[in-house]
Amino acid sequence: MHFQALHINSLSVTKENLSDMKKSILLFILLLGATRLCMAQSDIGNNITESIQKVKVFPNPATHVINILGLKNAQKASILISDGYGNTVLHHQWEIRNNALNIPIADLEKGFYMIAIQSQGQHVKTKFYKQ
Repeated sequence: MHFQALHINSLSVTKENLSDMKKSILLFILLLGATRLCMAQSDIGNNITESIQKVKVFPNPATHVINILGLKNAQKASILISDGYGNTVLHHQWEIRNNALNIPIADLEKGFYMIAIQSQGQHVKTKFYKQ
């Protein structure tokens, strides 16, 4: 089998980077699942610690509301939603109660989005698809 470079809109696929692309695609597929393991950062004094935080995002895909379970309660959490290009489309300050958030997304266009939730003691990033 002879493998040549494939060029698609400035994307170059060669035999050398095909393995890395397969890993990236697999990671992307894993991130699309309903249950996600997210990196959470805690800043305690001057020590920054990282831990795995299990959060559940549903429904995914969603139409009106995204529910996120498994968060740490916080009086003031910054919620930032970005589109697939990294543009901020929604930014709010909400309280996290009962270890959960319900985020209205009815006004968003169809597509993939990244949610970043930051509060004292946690920083969580996850993805969802808006139908």
